[in-house]
Amino acid sequence: MRRFEFDQPPMLSRAEYNRADEIRDDHQRLKDGWSRALLLQIDPTGRYPLGEDGLGWIPAVDIDDAPPPEAVFLGLHPDDGHDMWAMRFDVLDGPKDDPRRGAQLLGPNEAGILSTALGVLNWHDTARFSPVDGAHTEPIKGGWARRNVISGREEFPRTDPAIITVVHDGGDRILLGRQKQWPDRWFSTLAGFVEPGESLEQCVLREVHEEVGVDAWNPQYIGSQPWPFPRSLMVGFEVTADPDQPLDFIDGEIAAAEWFGRAEVIEAIEAQQDWMGPDGNPIVDNARLRLPGSISIASALIRAWAYTPATGVR
Repeated sequence: MRRFEFDQPPMLSRAEYNRADEIRDDHQRLKDGWSRALLLQIDPTGRYPLGEDGLGWIPAVDIDDAPPPEAVFLGLHPDDGHDMWAMRFDVLDGPKDDPRRGAQLLGPNEAGILSTALGVLNWHDTARFSPVDGAHTEPIKGGWARRNVISGREEFPRTDPAIITVVHDGGDRILLGRQKQWPDRWFSTLAGFVEPGESLEQCVLREVHEEVGVDAWNPQYIGSQPWPFPRSLMVGFEVTADPDQPLDFIDGEIAAAEWFGRAEVIEAIEAQQDWMGPDGNPIVDNARLRLPGSISIASALIRAWAYTPATGVR
């Protein structure tokens, strides 16, 4: 039985807009809706334009008279029901933001819409040739599939499952790690991709052992969140381990790991010590512990653990 839970879904898992998947293959319906549709521009790095209150939409007809082949249908706008599309653009005019930093400033629906746009466009960027015979592929179904121009075989967007887990001692300590490329004092939960033939629970135990050399037990599912960097689904768990077991960074991905007390973690949370400042650069201060930004499910997992007493009773 899991010992804590989210007080609300992670930030990128809160959207409730209509994805309207039933009309993706209706070419005439998509064409008819284009005249009133909204278009979201995404540059090659994932940046997006800012509007007065969130995403910077433009009228789709400003780009073309009909949906271009490379455009992706996102669904129906939650406010007015107009069709929403996304496309890559090499250059964005006006104010713009990066999703890792700026998505936390969006509402639940717009954050989810942005996550969908990024994930599908990122898939298109790497799916222009068939994995079967190397032939060119072309987008179909409103951007939700690609077709082999020779064989007609269809390929669909990939989502790569990965686990992410809070490791705790069943009491008031949590084990956090720091990857080699992160600055000192930046710590987060452990994570890794699911391997073929492996369950999510098996992946949790394997990744914890490989990254920090700890033999954990009793993995329990907490929740999930899309992570379109480039196209992952982060599946959140909590798992128990012995803080007296020596740490061993077996696979070399983790540069440092440490058991932190609940009080220190709460202090870091309440200080709102996100990794990055508003200018996109790392924050420099004297804090001993800096936690991941609020857009990530890692942040939601750490918060859920920190604010739940060790007895499991809120």
